[in-house]
Amino acid sequence: MAGSQFPKLIELMARLRGPNGCPWDRQQTYDTIKPYLLEETYEVVDAIGQRDWEELANELGDLLLQIVFFAQMAAEDGRFTIEDVIERIHTKMVRRHPYVFGDTKAETPADVIRNWEVLKAEEKRQRLAERGVSVQPPESVLEGIPSNIPSLLEAYQLGTRASHVGFDWKHWQDLLDKLQEEITELKTEAGENPPRPAPTAAVHSRLEDEVGDLLFTAVNIARFLRVEPESALRKTNQKFRRRFQWIEKELQKAGKSPREATLAEMDALWERSKEEEIDS
Repeated sequence: MAGSQFPKLIELMARLRGPNGCPWDRQQTYDTIKPYLLEETYEVVDAIGQRDWEELANELGDLLLQIVFFAQMAAEDGRFTIEDVIERIHTKMVRRHPYVFGDTKAETPADVIRNWEVLKAEEKRQRLAERGVSVQPPESVLEGIPSNIPSLLEAYQLGTRASHVGFDWKHWQDLLDKLQEEITELKTEAGENPPRPAPTAAVHSRLEDEVGDLLFTAVNIARFLRVEPESALRKTNQKFRRRFQWIEKELQKAGKSPREATLAEMDALWERSKEEEIDS
């Protein structure tokens, strides 16, 4: 049972950080552990994408260890404990689900999201008020979206927030038209022969703007279709990796490397790789 296993993990981390513990663990700080938190998070995401349940159990354990690690360092500093972490998230989840634990009604996922945003904003207002900070109405509906999260996720959240106040496309065709508009603008900026090996700074800046607009539109298409873009792109990356590595193996059988093969040969193998996936 989790109730018996979780304290063992807490005790383990306390011992590793203790006077006779691990020299490496004792040396770590919030900043040195931070990269491992990100690494383990992405490995969890990868295991989910692969539907590798055994590996997912392992990676979730690694991720949980990072949380316990941060909480142990905070406890040593007298800031908070792992019990505080658990109590706060439990209280928050009960408070943010009044349609489960109270009398509020939420019939659809959209209702849930709207309620969540209202409650989240009210929690922030109360926290600031408790600290004696003058509480002002938010200047923007986009307030609170971090700018240091992955850009695909940031674009998704920006579009979602704007849609909550009606700033959104009404029809699927509108999005397709917008995508075509961005493609046309990129073609115009790039010209018939995009500059190689590197454009001038001014040209690069304009191309960067147009590519960014194209990607932002693609993210909004994903949002409109209720597809999480980071997961979608990760899945496509995995598919490309799998197919290209199949091409490399087939070329190796023929005594060739990708550099020695023609584009036509690799294109033909690419099509075969797709057939192999269908047949398998």
